[in-house]
Amino acid sequence: MASASVSMKVVVVADDTAFVRDRFRTAVENAGHKAILAHSAAELLDRVQAERATIDLIVLDLRLPHTPGVDLVRAIRKLDDGKLPILIFSGTIASAQEVRELASLGVAGYVNEYSAVQHILPALAPHLFPDNFNRRQSPRVVLGIPIQYRFGNTIAAALTLNLSHGGIAIRTTSPLESNARIKVRFRMPGSKKDVDAEGRVAWSDRRVGMGVHFEKIEPGQQTLIDNFVDAHFFSNRKA
Repeated sequence: MASASVSMKVVVVADDTAFVRDRFRTAVENAGHKAILAHSAAELLDRVQAERATIDLIVLDLRLPHTPGVDLVRAIRKLDDGKLPILIFSGTIASAQEVRELASLGVAGYVNEYSAVQHILPALAPHLFPDNFNRRQSPRVVLGIPIQYRFGNTIAAALTLNLSHGGIAIRTTSPLESNARIKVRFRMPGSKKDVDAEGRVAWSDRRVGMGVHFEKIEPGQQTLIDNFVDAHFFSNRKA
């Protein structure tokens, strides 16, 4: 049961796959919040129109039937005046052009639709409780994508939690010790090339994962990250 000091939030989960909808609903409701499910674009738009004053976050599949891709986000923006935070399921991004168009529409970030239940709320929390996150000094964008990291001769795979100008957070139950040297490889949504970076572990928590501070990265790749973070860095739109 959620603490009485934490206000209940309303999260819309729009995906045409029942497995995805049910897993996100479980995570949201187990934390004491309300989940509204939609399996089509028409149903989603109906719910936004009827309940936009109470909705705190929309988590969206861009490949819903009949109104695909960026057009669906545009339709939402016509109803909400640009006020609702929207997260996109990262696996439904088709191209870099879509990423740019989504940024222009104020999309707040990306989350992996196949995240385990226990990983979902940590990914949504910065958007549900923005006052608890100091975004001005350390802007981060929720980003749930595959990442490969290497330390010594060991290579491991995981999912990211968020991305900032200077580093990336990785979800893992076996984080490295702080200050460990690490190499990472990941691909930004819509990109056809991998980002390779070297850095050190800035923080480590077995309940969450670890944060990596970039120390060596090509200028072009750093610019790609900077532009992505600046474009998708969310603000508390309902404030």
